[in-house]
Amino acid sequence: MVDTTITRPLANYHSSVWGDYFLSYTPQLTEISSQEKLELEELKEKVRQMLVETPDNSTQKLVLIDTIQRLGVAYHFENEIKTSIQNIFDEFEQNKNEDNNDDLCVVALRFRLVRRQRHYMSSDVFKKFINDDGKFKETLTKDVQGLLSLYEAIHLRVHREKILEEALSFTVTHLKSMSPKLDNSLEAQVSEALFQPIHTNVPRVVARKYIRIYKNIESHDDFLLKFAKLDFHILQKMHQRELNELTRWWKDLDHSNKYPYARDKLVECYFWATRVYFGPQYKRARRTLTKLIVIITITDDLYDAYATYDELVPYTDAVERCDISVMDLISSYVRPLYQVLLDYFDEMEEELTKDGIKAHYVYYAKIEMNKWIKSYLKEAEWLKDGIIPKCEEYKRNATITVSNQMILITCLIVAGEFISNETFEWMINESLVAPVSSLINRLKDDIIGHDHEQQREHGASFIECYMKEYRASKQEAYAEARRQIANAWKDINSDYLHATQISAFVLEPALNLSRLVDILQEDDFTDSQNFLKDTITLLFVDSINSTSCG
Repeated sequence: MVDTTITRPLANYHSSVWGDYFLSYTPQLTEISSQEKLELEELKEKVRQMLVETPDNSTQKLVLIDTIQRLGVAYHFENEIKTSIQNIFDEFEQNKNEDNNDDLCVVALRFRLVRRQRHYMSSDVFKKFINDDGKFKETLTKDVQGLLSLYEAIHLRVHREKILEEALSFTVTHLKSMSPKLDNSLEAQVSEALFQPIHTNVPRVVARKYIRIYKNIESHDDFLLKFAKLDFHILQKMHQRELNELTRWWKDLDHSNKYPYARDKLVECYFWATRVYFGPQYKRARRTLTKLIVIITITDDLYDAYATYDELVPYTDAVERCDISVMDLISSYVRPLYQVLLDYFDEMEEELTKDGIKAHYVYYAKIEMNKWIKSYLKEAEWLKDGIIPKCEEYKRNATITVSNQMILITCLIVAGEFISNETFEWMINESLVAPVSSLINRLKDDIIGHDHEQQREHGASFIECYMKEYRASKQEAYAEARRQIANAWKDINSDYLHATQISAFVLEPALNLSRLVDILQEDDFTDSQNFLKDTITLLFVDSINSTSCG
């Protein structure tokens, strides 16, 4: 029972915008027909043949790979694309002193695809488009496709690439000015890029929107479009079935009675999980991650000024011990959450053992959960004592409370691929991509949630810490947060290019988590009635085959 003698704040969270909606997606409605499976395989082989037969040294090959990636079907052809990009890069390196390609669109596209495949291509390839005064040539302002391609390439920049920083302001200025004068198809591409470039966007969102754009491009390939739409349709049915199963699990937890202080965000938590792993082979990973993000959300709302500090101290200790024997030492109203946590770890260990994967990997997840729960208690302590810490102290703690590291370690554990102990140790102790991904998420969250959090007396945020420490305005604090986010993206890009001893499979979840927060415009997770609701509808509700949607 909750201690009724304690005055607790009212969270006033809106009820779930989804409710029991996904219970309507029964196994019968989400079944994929044998005809659809057969057609998908036939189309896939045709696309594979296109990839293999198109020469690597051609512009057509670059465009084909880019289109396949944008349409969200590149996961079917990872080996073919990897081999092609390797050949393209090798040929460029051998002949770069004789490279006379003056097509900005092609040069920028090649640069982006090669860097995305973790090969370092120097930004000097763009020097040929620069005047003696260091500015981009004025003739380029008429090349819409070239500017658009350069703009997309810029977002894979690393530190100290002055030419790409110059390119950013150049492309944004001219793309914005020319956008209203373009035809519908090109205007849609420019608007979408300026809203969210490919590299920092969620791949499934890119795919869903690009299918619609690609259909209206005159030179589109009908086979490729049909394959992308069918593949999206099949994955969507799979995701709908999983949402049905998870909604039943959520209802069985009796949320409204056992966690009345917490947000009802099961569908949004699943959206988070699918942004990390969307493919058909990752069903278990999505289920486990969804449950973890549910636990994170409820715990966040518990520590966020609802429970008292004296209640949180024993609960924090209980989570660190992760042992049912301490159940009687915590407040009765948090016991259901603690039981969910214990069940979560038990289920993870059981499934890993069943699949012949080392169950002791769960040890790494528990280590990260211990760090995470202690960081929450530190925030509660600051709030209790009215402390607004220095920026660096705040970031050290807040990049743990954002839970990225814990989610990333869990991703590696449950993805079903062999991960060595050394890789876990690298991710925990040496990785650059994990902490900067956490920083991006924390700073973006602090920007979009600042006013809302202050209304609820949430306590410290980076914005408040910066304003106090540097006697800065709110706008100056926002600008500093955005500057640090931009630098963090450069760090991620650098780790991708240089941490070549670590597979992309290990690094990709951190990139996807950063993309996820980067696309949010407001506090969309808490108030998911606008942008996030529309995005979830696009991915999990609207049929790709309807006239209005694809």
